[in-house]
Amino acid sequence: MCGRYATTTNPGRLAVELDAIDETGSENDSRAGGFENYNVAPTNRVLTVVERHDHDNPDDDPKLRIRRMRWGLIPVWTKAAEPGVPAKGKPLFNARADKAATTPSFRDAVKYRRCLVPMDGWYEWLTEPDAVGGGKGKAVKHPYFMANADGSLLYMAGLWSVWRDRSVRDSEPLLSCTILTTDAVGDLTRIHDRMPLPMPREHWDAWLDPDHPAPAELLATPSEETVAGIVARPVSPLVNSVKNNGPELLAEVSGADTEKAGQISLL
Repeated sequence: MCGRYATTTNPGRLAVELDAIDETGSENDSRAGGFENYNVAPTNRVLTVVERHDHDNPDDDPKLRIRRMRWGLIPVWTKAAEPGVPAKGKPLFNARADKAATTPSFRDAVKYRRCLVPMDGWYEWLTEPDAVGGGKGKAVKHPYFMANADGSLLYMAGLWSVWRDRSVRDSEPLLSCTILTTDAVGDLTRIHDRMPLPMPREHWDAWLDPDHPAPAELLATPSEETVAGIVARPVSPLVNSVKNNGPELLAEVSGADTEKAGQISLL
């Protein structure tokens, strides 16, 4: 699964690198300041990459666009709790890649509303014996950060939706997204049995195409070669709390440092 991740991507710079249109404007939703968020959690607004036609020139070729969306997909049929506010439902921040095409909440998005979610890396928690208790105490969950060894961005496959309050005339659209997950492969299986689905650059055209469904093989579990550059490193338990948000969350820690940081995070 993928329930937390980090992104330090400047949307303007990303737009230049991808030759995309930056549609984020001056919006700033990061609690860490600027555009950086080291502890992204569901319901945060996150950066996505989509490919869409221009509303005023629908016959023109589609273009890449950088947009912010709420992390946690809101199906179009969701009712409003109050004017302009969707009712709470299941936290659809992840979608199984092998079932999304047949799941009511996601199947329409699989056809025509697919996106990429750029990230520096994601967090998972590995349950291990308590080192202090000599392996006999209560099991402890240790956080790990999965990222490309060379520090390059990861682009994960996602789906998105547009929700409007149908009871309000000309209501503002609410964009939301979910990250597709798949079976973990290679060395990543020692941390967790699931992982976000990476989308290699050579498949972007087919994945983001707004006019055609994506080839089914793009939803398949990736090869070990695809994730060969991703490494996992132990990080501080400070990430356990969404109140903590800074570059120290990405720093690799030793076993002793992990125990010490764990004590601090409980204060």
